[in-house]
Amino acid sequence: MARVPLIQEQDHPEFAEVIEKYRAGRRGKLINIYRMLLNAPPLAESWFNHSNTVRWKTSLDGRLREIVIIRMGHLTNAQYVLRQHVPALALAEGLSLAECDALADWRPSTLFSERERAVLAYADMMTRDIAVPDAVFNEVKRHFNTREIVELTVLIGTYNMNARVLQALELDLEPLAS
Repeated sequence: MARVPLIQEQDHPEFAEVIEKYRAGRRGKLINIYRMLLNAPPLAESWFNHSNTVRWKTSLDGRLREIVIIRMGHLTNAQYVLRQHVPALALAEGLSLAECDALADWRPSTLFSERERAVLAYADMMTRDIAVPDAVFNEVKRHFNTREIVELTVLIGTYNMNARVLQALELDLEPLAS
């Protein structure tokens, strides 16, 4: 059970316009993260805009983006993130269920390219140790240009923040699609 109330849209007609914007940006649903964030409307707006920018306005391809997001879900035990992305979003971006499962422990897997493995090592270091050794960063630099490195770094940082907020507030999982 979430530690803060989830806004019920029928109780807050003043949020009707922004709720429609969030619903339109999230496959037609007002998902729990926005129902929680609407307790602080400016933060809900900022979160929505930042998340949309990180996910849809970068040069990173969808497959790589989903690999990072799903790995972050596993690393941080963010079940909310995993439920949101696996299977629907991941499969839509070209990942298989086997690849999604392998992201829980990617190192022994042969399912990921050298480029993807460099990103996974980077995400692991940023999340577990915060400081990234030169060897790990240099491997990322071998595969990505400066813009992509910044985009990857902000994507990883964003999902670290997401996980910390989701975990601290014990946000309820979305119901499984029927």
